[in-house]
Amino acid sequence: MLVHAIMTSPAIAVRPETSVADAAKTMLDNHISGLPVVDADGGLVGIVSEGDLIRRTELKTERKRSWLLEFLTSPGKLADEYVSTHGRTVGEVMSSTVVSVTSATTLQEVVGLMEKHHVKRLPVVARGRLVGIVSRSDLLKALAELLPSQAAGGKDREIEAAIINELATQSWSRSGSVQVKVTDGVAELSGSILDERERLAAKVAAENVPGVRAVFDNLVYIDPYIGMI
Repeated sequence: MLVHAIMTSPAIAVRPETSVADAAKTMLDNHISGLPVVDADGGLVGIVSEGDLIRRTELKTERKRSWLLEFLTSPGKLADEYVSTHGRTVGEVMSSTVVSVTSATTLQEVVGLMEKHHVKRLPVVARGRLVGIVSRSDLLKALAELLPSQAAGGKDREIEAAIINELATQSWSRSGSVQVKVTDGVAELSGSILDERERLAAKVAAENVPGVRAVFDNLVYIDPYIGMI
């Protein structure tokens, strides 16, 4: 799946000259935690988020240091922090280094970038201009649509076959060690496991098959070293 399938477009954005107060209100009114910042031509120039606004002189949340750390901190860094805590416009407090993606970026790459850079949203650009945004909530919406519904039907024997097939494709599952019986959409797992972690993995494998309403675990753990149940 690619970004264009799940991104929010057009994205709500602000200009560098937008006041911090208006940016905060826009985030609150739209239930979002960050805004791309664009110039007059729609070019992406930065991003402003809740994180950029939590240390403010109005909230008395400026960073406090001991006199020694204050002395050792460079004047340039102190000046940057002063702008962040006192700046009145988005352009003064925004993050100008922005990680962005294109509409053809894969969701796997999106998640990797979010984890690597510790961000919750990524602007989507085309030829340097903002065309949308993809956020964690967009990923969750896509996940919710793809997860099987418990109401999705299937005959019991077909459900059994689907669970068995899923278990057979997993490297952690020993072929034939877990037996499956489905009655009216209720899956019963029996047989043996050699690692307690396989128990939950087998349960999850069954839960993800469309038509499964519940899973009963009757699996028996056998210690692989001494052979005891």
